[in-house]
Amino acid sequence: MRLPQEIIAAKRDGERLSVNDIRQMIAGLTDGAVSEGQAAAFAMAIFFRDMDAEERVALTLAMRDSGTVLDWRDLPGPALDKHSTGGVGDTVSLPLAAAVAACGGYVPMISGRGLGHTGGTLDKLDAVPGYVTQPGIDLFRHVVREAGCAIIGQTADLAPADKRLYAIRDVTGTVESIPLITASILSKKLAAGLSGLAMDVKFGSGAFMRDFDKAQALAQSLSDVGNGASLPTRALLTDMSEPLASAAGNALEVAYALDHLTGRRREPRFHEVTVALSAEMLLLGRLAATREEAIAKIEDAFASGAAAERFIHMIAALGGPADLLEHPERHFPRAPIVRPVFSDRPGLVEAIDTRGVGLAVVALGGGRTRPQDEIDHAVGITELAGLGDRVGPDRPLGIIHARSEAGFDAARIRLKSAYRRGEVAVTRGPLIIPA
Repeated sequence: MRLPQEIIAAKRDGERLSVNDIRQMIAGLTDGAVSEGQAAAFAMAIFFRDMDAEERVALTLAMRDSGTVLDWRDLPGPALDKHSTGGVGDTVSLPLAAAVAACGGYVPMISGRGLGHTGGTLDKLDAVPGYVTQPGIDLFRHVVREAGCAIIGQTADLAPADKRLYAIRDVTGTVESIPLITASILSKKLAAGLSGLAMDVKFGSGAFMRDFDKAQALAQSLSDVGNGASLPTRALLTDMSEPLASAAGNALEVAYALDHLTGRRREPRFHEVTVALSAEMLLLGRLAATREEAIAKIEDAFASGAAAERFIHMIAALGGPADLLEHPERHFPRAPIVRPVFSDRPGLVEAIDTRGVGLAVVALGGGRTRPQDEIDHAVGITELAGLGDRVGPDRPLGIIHARSEAGFDAARIRLKSAYRRGEVAVTRGPLIIPA
């Protein structure tokens, strides 16, 4: 058994670490035997020297085993999940979980909060009055079994080594490391005891990995390590060069998801990504024999209302209002200022700095720049213009929902600067690319 500093030096010098080396470092992270400085040095050594496939699997499994590992083998169907690397207007998890549940899957989705320009699923569900995002494990299990899905936050005993290592990476410039990102995501998903995982890896101006080649490398790593750790995993690359939905902001996105579930409004891009990821989950769970059959089942779950029924069952079982689908206006907080923002000159939307749109929501108070920041669930932007839309006096860039005039002005400036107008017709690239 080597000392932590010997393991760090070995990786610093480009040596391949053994399974025992990696498990020792992660055990030390969990019990405090590895210091903050050593953990930072370990992360930096990996950042510069990388890890091969076997090291990545070993790191992921060691982090999984640092805490509790759930077991869903008592369920009558497969335990399935989806993870997205984040973006703007990406509230796919809400309708997806319900649709997969309506098709016979069970979705014990453990989600996170937003940071920076990307929104978090838990922040969105916090906008639903009464909804408990941190239930006890017994209630979590009960809701998954009865509703078919439950979306909650990470508990302290699931992959605790990841929580400590991520906090260190966040302040040491080592977040953008593919092996560390891979282990961070998959250790939590493996600890959740899943039978299959669909990965949504974003690329484009609003993505964590903006560059397509880097996003593709991450998607490949996630797929290889997931499967190498005996978790059947499929990855899709999806375009985040514009907001996925026309709404951004916590309560506004939940309302958008409700419209999608009920059929009041289904925007094509959002629907396509939701159906594609849901279909991958059915294939992973062997609930469909072909992709065509999987897509047809998901489409039917939405068209028949079965997905909406599953969603409201989950909401009510976790403390939310049972009439949320029929009367969302009774339950969501509302911003006092709701006002459109128009372009200085008319034209076609040629490009969008999607990250800038997300930062406009942050400027309103709808996101956070530090983990401890409070969220205003009422604020955000609706009716966001998309690529190729003609904006002008009859079509705003978006409608801002603000708490104050100062917040409105800050968001207005960011929103206007995020859009580039012209007269060139935009040809979109593919929305979804298999990894």
